[in-house]
Amino acid sequence: MPSEEMIDSDFFKKLPKIELHLHLEGAIPVPSLWELVKKYDVKKVVKSQSDLEKAFMYEDFSHFLNIWTWKNTFLREYEDFTFIATEVVKDLIDQNHRYVEFFFTPRDHMDKGIDPQKLLEALHDGVKDFFDRITVNFIFDISRNFGPENGMMLLEQMKEMKSYNLAGMGMGGSEHLYPPKPFEEVYEKARNYGFHTTVHAGEAAGSASIWEVLENLHPDRIGHGTSIIEDPKLLNHVKERRIPIELCPISNVRTGVVKNLIDHPVREYYNNDLNISINTDDPKMFNTSLENEFTQLEEIGFKKKDVKVLLENAINSAWCNEDIKNNLRKEIDDYYNKTCISSKTVDNTA
Repeated sequence: MPSEEMIDSDFFKKLPKIELHLHLEGAIPVPSLWELVKKYDVKKVVKSQSDLEKAFMYEDFSHFLNIWTWKNTFLREYEDFTFIATEVVKDLIDQNHRYVEFFFTPRDHMDKGIDPQKLLEALHDGVKDFFDRITVNFIFDISRNFGPENGMMLLEQMKEMKSYNLAGMGMGGSEHLYPPKPFEEVYEKARNYGFHTTVHAGEAAGSASIWEVLENLHPDRIGHGTSIIEDPKLLNHVKERRIPIELCPISNVRTGVVKNLIDHPVREYYNNDLNISINTDDPKMFNTSLENEFTQLEEIGFKKKDVKVLLENAINSAWCNEDIKNNLRKEIDDYYNKTCISSKTVDNTA
């Protein structure tokens, strides 16, 4: 049987992919975003697609958030959201994604007169024609920066929208400035409404931030979790409870959360059997993809059999029914068997 080194060099490109932490607004293909820039940038501040690409270079995490806000100024009408949803999902299908959970952030667009419910309808319109090729669920993201009252308002609106493939609620924003405890009631009510929950934590703040999230919000998953490594007690807690961690390694490098991939805790988390998945966060803003993420992991010592474990973790942590999960597992197994990485090889830790 061929060794892993003899496998097709396009292995990760052709690999069926599952992603749990992907912000739709950060996944817009640059040519598609350029179309919106040309539509709205009447003063021609951005003179070319190349200039647009250069904007996606960040000094630190705060700078990234500023660019995120600037980019969103080119999303102004419901038809824009339908357009970007279609462009993003087509791009993911081209990358062989089979399942994705899209974050979207209604509060970022409300000052433009965008209604959160109509926003989700517009996004759903953009992806619904592709459900025979990819399974899509949505996660509405509340922002720490706008406080719990705004979060509760969004929750009350979005609870009526589950039929639009709305699976859960998340929370992003400036983690280092806004602690999680004030959002405790929002998260409790979200669970009562039947939503799954996740929180960005341990990205722009230390391990204490993750403890606060776990103790006050009790989410189903943690987004990023980069600083778990700082606290052995926290690492053991997350491990014992099999809390899913949505890791975004290249994102953390691009925003300066870690210096480089070698310094990222992904390897130590994997060696300690944490329940981690690999995700791209804002792939077009970070010039990455799942293919690139897995390729980069391989360069720091991950094997293709390890990537299978990461994909299985993602499937187990996904917010979809068991039929969908079983189909995804079968597709991954079939692919590995077809490419000569048998189940026996995958289970071999040598």
